[in-house]
Amino acid sequence: MVMNEQPHDPRACDGALTKAFGFLGKRWNGLLLATLMNGPMGFSDLRRAVGGISDSVLSERLGELGKAGLVARAVTDGPPISVEYSLTTSGEALLPSLDALTDWASNNL
Repeated sequence: MVMNEQPHDPRACDGALTKAFGFLGKRWNGLLLATLMNGPMGFSDLRRAVGGISDSVLSERLGELGKAGLVARAVTDGPPISVEYSLTTSGEALLPSLDALTDWASNNL
């Protein structure tokens, strides 16, 4: 054992799960991913679908989701120029978990 390494506490929350909830639990991230489950959407469509999110926060969150490799941004040459957001393969891998969470919330909350 490395001298500075802390022993694992089996009662402690898994580090990966802590990171997942920290990221997906950040306001709007989970909702944006769930909204994109139905297919690609433009910026304005996402803003309307989520409701209550400002343009600056939406832009920031989409950037974070893109940096995390969960959302892809595609620009289509115009006229008019359009931007569309969609789930990446990694984002799509979350779909079973988001579906299960949706079912659980519908039945329990």
